[in-house]
Amino acid sequence: MTTTTTRDVRAPGLAALAGLLADETRAACLLALLDGRAWTAGELARHAGVAPSTLSEHLGKLVGGGLLAEERQGRHRYVRIAEPRVAQLVEDLAAQIAPDTAPRPHTLRAATAGSAMARGRTCYDHLAGRLGIAVTDALTARGLLRQDTGFALTDPGLRWFEGAGIPLERASRRPLARACLDWTERRPHLAGVAGAALCRHALDAGWCVRIGTERAVKVTAAGERAWGELLGIEAAALR
Repeated sequence: MTTTTTRDVRAPGLAALAGLLADETRAACLLALLDGRAWTAGELARHAGVAPSTLSEHLGKLVGGGLLAEERQGRHRYVRIAEPRVAQLVEDLAAQIAPDTAPRPHTLRAATAGSAMARGRTCYDHLAGRLGIAVTDALTARGLLRQDTGFALTDPGLRWFEGAGIPLERASRRPLARACLDWTERRPHLAGVAGAALCRHALDAGWCVRIGTERAVKVTAAGERAWGELLGIEAAALR
């Protein structure tokens, strides 16, 4: 008597996705695009250290696989991460790489950039690094965010966002609050609709500014005052 098994219909799609990610150049592009902005093909080629023709081939695969979206403006081809869940997948996978297994920086410039990223950065569309953890901890300590049964905003938390003038897209299909594992702090920070809204407001209000060409952000003097007044975060924790 013979038995037959039915292959899971998801297997081909999973294999195709794994194949897209299993290339260092494509991985470098996806990680760069976690800053939430659109990059030109030329910028990504320089970042990945490959020829434009080589990069174009890789971008074609990422766009074709649904991981990136593209648009053209004149002679320029811009690409960005297709949707938030793609960014979540990339960040979650990258977070599994322990910091002590990553290559050590060999130059002062690389070490400085790494230090800035660890201090504060954007993780696609929300805050990460020590800044992201400080904000998440402050929200939790004040009873605005719950972490005991997964991340969830409390009723006071919803009122806090409203009172701070930070609108939440309640109709979004994304979760209102989601835990995202921070790859430098090894602890979860706030993501989801609330995390994105808070990050966007912080940048628009000048609480944080982007520095360099990476995802690093720096808290301004106005930001130190705002985080202190709204969440009781000490300035020393933001530097």
